[in-house]
Amino acid sequence: MATIRKLRGRWQGQVRRKGMQPRAKSFDSKSEAEKWARNLEAELDRCGSMPDTRLAEQMTVHDLLTRYRREITAGKRSPKPEATRIGGMLKRAICYRTLAILSPTDIAGYRDERLKLVAGSTVLKELNILGHAIDIARKEWGVHLPQNPCRMIRRPAPARARDRRLQDGEEQKLLDAADAGRNPYMRALIIIAIETAMRQGELLSLLWDNVDLERRIMHLEITKNGESRDVPLSKRALDELHRMYDARLQNKVFPTTKGAVCQAWEHLRARAGSQNLHFHDLRHEAVTRLLERGFNVIETATISGHKELRMLQRYSHLRAVDLVDRLG
Repeated sequence: MATIRKLRGRWQGQVRRKGMQPRAKSFDSKSEAEKWARNLEAELDRCGSMPDTRLAEQMTVHDLLTRYRREITAGKRSPKPEATRIGGMLKRAICYRTLAILSPTDIAGYRDERLKLVAGSTVLKELNILGHAIDIARKEWGVHLPQNPCRMIRRPAPARARDRRLQDGEEQKLLDAADAGRNPYMRALIIIAIETAMRQGELLSLLWDNVDLERRIMHLEITKNGESRDVPLSKRALDELHRMYDARLQNKVFPTTKGAVCQAWEHLRARAGSQNLHFHDLRHEAVTRLLERGFNVIETATISGHKELRMLQRYSHLRAVDLVDRLG
């Protein structure tokens, strides 16, 4: 039986079982102490052990996310975007909640407040971070929670996949705008992105040591999905790389930074009149062109580096007008 006693002006509940560390907690009222003791004993009878809830009672959501950013996010290959997102989450009122009292209602309230300010895809990413942080705390950090409140609420619908493709003549406008800009690598970046379906980060980290112009292969040692891959080169991409190789200044194929490329892209697309075009849309365009040229999904995934073939559905935006002739 639990012991309930008055100690220094408060009511203390204490539960003892042989072979287990005693547990005690103080409350303002006797009824609260009795309720806590009953729940703890019921959990003990059901599970055969006494859960240690002290860490959950002490750790706030702020503490949780801070530790997650330090120990989990920092170990990821591209930690900066997630670390920045967590930095914004740490300013929210929900961070004052301790994990022991964090409820699905709290999470739902956070979701609804954020949806008034940002897109559903942003809220979904934040909920995924919080949910994973709680899972890690329960599984690895000794935080006892009966369930993850993040898994008990409705999630915002994911954003529709972009289906932006280059319009007739738009590619040439982009190349002309690149020639008129100050960054000398933008033209080559656009051409090789369209010809190889490589991501911007893969292009900017590419070294000449990993380019075999004779075999028409580029080797990517590290990619977004954690695996290496070889990218075949079309004649157009090969010609562009030959031109760059003759004028190379260092081992990096594109000796420029992500920030410089982003800034140049903003000016470039404004000159070309492509205000709603993202650089990543060039990867969409490249994958779709491969499929239109008759490559099957396995061959296309080998070039683009998609591990899950279903992901190609997001990128392969075949236009209905292009399929009419094939229907007969």
